[in-house]
Amino acid sequence: MEDESDSLEIRELIQNLMNQETLFDIADSIEKLFSKIESTNKEKWKENQKAQVEESAVNLWNWTVAKKTAPGITDMQRVKLRHVACNLMMICEVSDPKEEIIRRQILMLMKTGKGWVDVGKPALANKFLDIALHDLEKLYDQLNKDCSSEAEANMHKADIQKDIFKVLSYQAESAVALADFQKAVTCVQRCKDILIRLPKEVCYLSLLCYNFGIETYEFKRYEQSSFWLSLSYEIGKMHKNSSISKEMLAKVLRLLATVYLEWDYKQYQEKALQVIIMANEDNLHPAGFYLKIKILLRSDALDEDIRKAVTELLQHEVSLEICLDTAKLLLEHEREAIGFDFLKSASQLFERSPDAGRVLLFRIELLLQRMKEPLARGMIEDAIAAHSIGKQLPPEILSRLHLVLWDRAAKNYESKSYAEALQWYNYSLSFYASGQTDQQNLAKLYRNMAACYLHLKEPGKANEAVKKAEISDPSSIFTHFYVYKIAVLEKNTIKAWDAFVAMEKSAAEFTEGKPLMEGSMATNLLSLAAQFALENDQQVMAIKALGYLSQHLQDCQQALTAVKCLIRLILLKVTSEEETIKDMETLLSYLTAAHRRLDELHKEEKELLEIRASEAQWFRKIAWNLAVRCEGCLKVMRDFFIISFKFSQFCPLDKAVLLAQRTCLLMAAAVDLDISRSNLLPADEQAELLTQALEYIQSCRAIWKVLKQTGDFPKDPTDTILQLYEFEASAKLNSPAVSSLLDEVLALPQVEIKTLETIASLAMESPAHYPSVCKRALRMILTLLKKRESIDTIAYSKCLHSLVHLSLPSGPIEADLCVLEEAWAYFEDALTVLDNTVLQTSYPEVEIIWLMTRAWNTGIYQYCAGKYKEAEQWCGLGMRFLAYLGTLKNSYENQMIGVYGEVLEKLDKAKRLHYQEE
Repeated sequence: MEDESDSLEIRELIQNLMNQETLFDIADSIEKLFSKIESTNKEKWKENQKAQVEESAVNLWNWTVAKKTAPGITDMQRVKLRHVACNLMMICEVSDPKEEIIRRQILMLMKTGKGWVDVGKPALANKFLDIALHDLEKLYDQLNKDCSSEAEANMHKADIQKDIFKVLSYQAESAVALADFQKAVTCVQRCKDILIRLPKEVCYLSLLCYNFGIETYEFKRYEQSSFWLSLSYEIGKMHKNSSISKEMLAKVLRLLATVYLEWDYKQYQEKALQVIIMANEDNLHPAGFYLKIKILLRSDALDEDIRKAVTELLQHEVSLEICLDTAKLLLEHEREAIGFDFLKSASQLFERSPDAGRVLLFRIELLLQRMKEPLARGMIEDAIAAHSIGKQLPPEILSRLHLVLWDRAAKNYESKSYAEALQWYNYSLSFYASGQTDQQNLAKLYRNMAACYLHLKEPGKANEAVKKAEISDPSSIFTHFYVYKIAVLEKNTIKAWDAFVAMEKSAAEFTEGKPLMEGSMATNLLSLAAQFALENDQQVMAIKALGYLSQHLQDCQQALTAVKCLIRLILLKVTSEEETIKDMETLLSYLTAAHRRLDELHKEEKELLEIRASEAQWFRKIAWNLAVRCEGCLKVMRDFFIISFKFSQFCPLDKAVLLAQRTCLLMAAAVDLDISRSNLLPADEQAELLTQALEYIQSCRAIWKVLKQTGDFPKDPTDTILQLYEFEASAKLNSPAVSSLLDEVLALPQVEIKTLETIASLAMESPAHYPSVCKRALRMILTLLKKRESIDTIAYSKCLHSLVHLSLPSGPIEADLCVLEEAWAYFEDALTVLDNTVLQTSYPEVEIIWLMTRAWNTGIYQYCAGKYKEAEQWCGLGMRFLAYLGTLKNSYENQMIGVYGEVLEKLDKAKRLHYQEE
């Protein structure tokens, strides 16, 4: 059944709780038990279960009381256990309980209600406190019925009223916490009525009202606070023999006066003044006099009244803090004369006290704040005079005085009153005795003085001050900075550089080898060093300083700004070509460092991406311009093109950027191919360059593919250039793809003869050797030339020349018949062109002679080899070219006819011999 299972579960939970050992298990059991008691249906519990549950409730209560001082169990957990036990007891309540049971239940209800109030849950407390009050009234009625005399009834009544007083005070606490002012007032008023029979509780109730006044004051509920504080004072004064002291009552009145002052001082200033006068009559306390002065000042009282109040204050033993606060108060309310007179009197009061220095310092500060500088100077000079004869200020006061003097000097420095600033720094210097241990601050003082001297155009005095700073703090980065500044002004580059190196070392010590943080002291100083060098036309020092910053600054934008300045400075100082190459290499290193910085930026942040794109645009263009200027050093030129390409990868890929990327890679590949053509280059370096060029070509082709999708490029030679560059690199790397690359060229929509000529040349350029590929290209050239309306005979002759050269060996022939037939066809092509009277005249005569000679020599080689038939054919072929020679025909004709006759004679003999053998 549900009700039986609930009661059983609760009893088991209680038992388990009391058996737990670890704090975690106890806390878990408490939460389970608290949740269960809130959700259980108490009305269905049977009478036979209540006895067992009551026993468990009592055991739980006693266990909680025993654990009151146990560590680890919180006040909240204890009140939850009381809550459970109290609820169980109420479930088990019988219709006519005994007095003992009622008293036990009232105690549990009061403790539980008070517990909830103390842990800040007043809403949960009200239920228990209301029941407790009801049970107390019921108990009172029951006891009255059983009384045999009036004296016995009065005794019971007094006993019950003590508990009623407690419950009402608890209810008042709960009401105040819940901001239920009327209920709180009703409860406290009932408590006040009971005080006639409980005079010992006067002090408690007065303090309770005082606490209510503090709580409502903190929440700025001034009307309620004034009520509670007034009631606290009234209750405290009810019984002359009460234990509440006059000091406490004066404290209540001082707070009440403060409430009136802050509530509405115009309306309640009279009340506030009356109250504080009463407080001072009850107890002479400096706080009371201070508050009285404050009230008078707020109410715009006459100077005479305020002087009288101040005099009253000085007639009593007051602390230095009260005096200083009073002086501040007087000056804040523009009672300057009274304030400074008061301070003068206070100085006399504390003249022989250890606090005399504090008063002096306070007066100096106030004089400076009130623009009474001459008076402040007089007091400072008196203090210096006293210091010089041994009347020294305490170390703490002296340190604060130095800060005041330095602050005054700094303000003058900022307003460019450097001479005034020096005076204040000299005041500070006067307080430094010989052998002063605070060497770092002394060095700082000398550096500040040096800064003033520099602005006053007194470098000699500045130098002296810096030398003294070096003695006091030789390792300081600030000291090195001023040494550096003076050296720059003196145009002493060596000294300036040594000082800057010292600054670098100090910066490394400050940052412990980490990058320089934006806004850090080391960063600012090194930046100022670079700026100072620039302002004073010391470019070499500026470059060194900016170089260091560009490497060590953590902030990317600051580092990039340093790099930009470096680039501009170096470009300005370039003079000779030798210096140009060296400086270009330096610029390349700066650009590489800038690229590394941009690459380190977080890619997921949109704002940083925009910054990176903007910076990359600037560096991309600079790198391109520098590449164009590097004609004397191809490797550096290539590297500039590549770094420009890398920067462009950080930019939005619009058409302009894609075109720039394409051109950078084309130029880089071109430079690598150009370098690789050197005969002095080792084979491995040449191969590396060619391989790298191929990588650039492939990347460029991918970009070009994207770029072509953005528009039409009908006359752009990029495809052709890429094919030529890839062909050259592949051919020189002995790649098997060379033949297929020619096929790709031939597949282009419009193949130019010049392109094929270049391929033919590259196919045979060392270390490449691809005669078959070369001949294919040359034959294609012939085909294209023939397709033209008028043949370019010069190009045609050159092409045939190359084909014949490739087809025929230059020495004795060991080729097969196919090779000779191929070569023969080229000669026939030439003769076909020469047979055309229009073309014949433009055919170069030197080419005709060369063809005739090659054919003739081929016949002679055949003749020497005993191949008379072949000799006759080739010699005859050569003689056919005689007809197309002009004035040179006679020079060759007679000699060739004679030799040709010998060839024919040999051929006849060979034929006759052949017939005889048959």
